[in-house]
Amino acid sequence: MNVKKNDNVIVISGDDAGKRGKVLRTMPSKGKVLVEGVNYIWRHVRRSQKTPAGGRVQKEAPIHSSNVAVFCPRCNRGVRTGNKMSDKGAKVRICARCKEGV
Repeated sequence: MNVKKNDNVIVISGDDAGKRGKVLRTMPSKGKVLVEGVNYIWRHVRRSQKTPAGGRVQKEAPIHSSNVAVFCPRCNRGVRTGNKMSDKGAKVRICARCKEGV
């Protein structure tokens, strides 16, 4: 997966195409990511101490990682990423278009 937790991403296909958000969780075994503010679903919940009234709760559902791209603020679009060695010897992800750090 080219997407990591806390990355800013843009949805490139599906019902929520064009929306941007932060990756809250990655699920590499399923190939899915959970993005903040994207792909809302309704869950029907029973009454409990946590939800005393019960009813319907809206929450985010995972989407496939191929439907998101890392967002580059300099290019102002979703981009592919590459790797570059920094001065300190650490590997850093960069935008493939503008060569800036993502």
